[in-house]
Amino acid sequence: MSEEIKFFEQVNQSFDRAARYTRHPPGLLEQIKVCNSVYHMAFPIEKDDGSIEVIHAWRAEHSQHKLPTKGGIRYDWRVNEDEVMALSALMTYKCAMVDVPFGGAKGGIRIDRRNYSEAELERITRRYTFELFRKGFIGPAVDVPAPDYGTSAKEMSWIADTYLALAATDVNALGCVTGKPVAQGGVRGRTEATGRGVFFGLREAVADAEDMRRLGLEPGLEGKTAVIQGLGNVGFYAAKFLSEAGVKLVGLAEREGSIHAPSGLDLASVVAHRAATGSILDFPGAVNLPDRTSALELDCDLLIPAALENQITEDNCDRVRAKIIGEAANGPVTAAASERLYQRGVMVVPDMYLNAGGVTVSYFEWLKNLSHVRFGRMEKRFEERAYRKLLDAMQGLTGKQLTEEEIRGFATGPSEEDLVNSGLEETMITSYQRIRERRRQQADEPDLRTAAFIVAIDMISVTYGDLGIFP
Repeated sequence: MSEEIKFFEQVNQSFDRAARYTRHPPGLLEQIKVCNSVYHMAFPIEKDDGSIEVIHAWRAEHSQHKLPTKGGIRYDWRVNEDEVMALSALMTYKCAMVDVPFGGAKGGIRIDRRNYSEAELERITRRYTFELFRKGFIGPAVDVPAPDYGTSAKEMSWIADTYLALAATDVNALGCVTGKPVAQGGVRGRTEATGRGVFFGLREAVADAEDMRRLGLEPGLEGKTAVIQGLGNVGFYAAKFLSEAGVKLVGLAEREGSIHAPSGLDLASVVAHRAATGSILDFPGAVNLPDRTSALELDCDLLIPAALENQITEDNCDRVRAKIIGEAANGPVTAAASERLYQRGVMVVPDMYLNAGGVTVSYFEWLKNLSHVRFGRMEKRFEERAYRKLLDAMQGLTGKQLTEEEIRGFATGPSEEDLVNSGLEETMITSYQRIRERRRQQADEPDLRTAAFIVAIDMISVTYGDLGIFP
């Protein structure tokens, strides 16, 4: 049944459910919901053996109510037009909800990257960038890609380099893509951003005493159990930060299968085991489960799907025993499954909020590229001197003398990564509070996904009103 699910339809079902809580004109709601532009391209690349292969790829710009549009590029053999449209729509609502001034976009190339050499992947990436440039689907003021499933800083560096060659006179050219290496205009903290955002979001969700009382849980992360599906960039860092906060990992799932250990799993040891054996299976002290979806049904407080869409559907949602589902991936819970889970009392922290850390820090990187200055460069030393003066004054008043090491610890000004992480934390906290307040304003207290969509719809409608397009 899950193979028949249309991802874009799932997003629109959630949109329609939320739209009923608003009073915006039907025409405006339709404009917000529709996908503005979709570009399907097919281009040839030469493989290492001299043969020619035709590659299919897409870029969707869901909403241009704010420019540039923003969204990642994924490399996966399942990429299709419906998927990129759905993901671009989620980006529109995500950016609006966390108050990041981008429209939503998404791209993808239909390949299994394991079947290509690095040289072939570079040729594919550069040709894809050229096709986007030729049709006006990339540029710091137009459309700004980022990493996604199957891509990393390496692919973003190829995109940036190709764009620089095509737009040599654009002084802001490095702002054409985010998620780049730091040496190529990237920002410190971007690699961990989405996983760190998942951590901040779940920390905020479980801090609410009233919501935790309904779930029969104590507030706070300490002592809670978690299962994580997917140990890619997002899943790994989410697991890392949650573990450091006192959460016990009792289950992990990857493409090769899943494992369970009620006494807890050491993340670093599992990662080392996988690096050595090519699999998380047969990890000492853990039990192998029948398949990679079995972990979704383990008893736990926090279930974090951090892989692909449509992992929890009507087929398996009644077997899910977690009290809280944190959608680290895009669309891992279908609309129908989400509704049934809500009726059962399961809290689903929605993807359009929870994995917004990536686009939030991408926004900081884009700002850095446009301003041409590293965050903290002008104020770091000034703040350190100010802190030193304050500490000197305190020592004089109290008579207590600090060591130079202690002074440096107290007086060090914020680095770029400190400022980026602080901005991300602020965004995730205030956004969750906005969603929670909007939810409690409704008499029937809808689920968090519906409340998040209401916030996003209201934010976007204000933009169209400011533009004079709708009254």
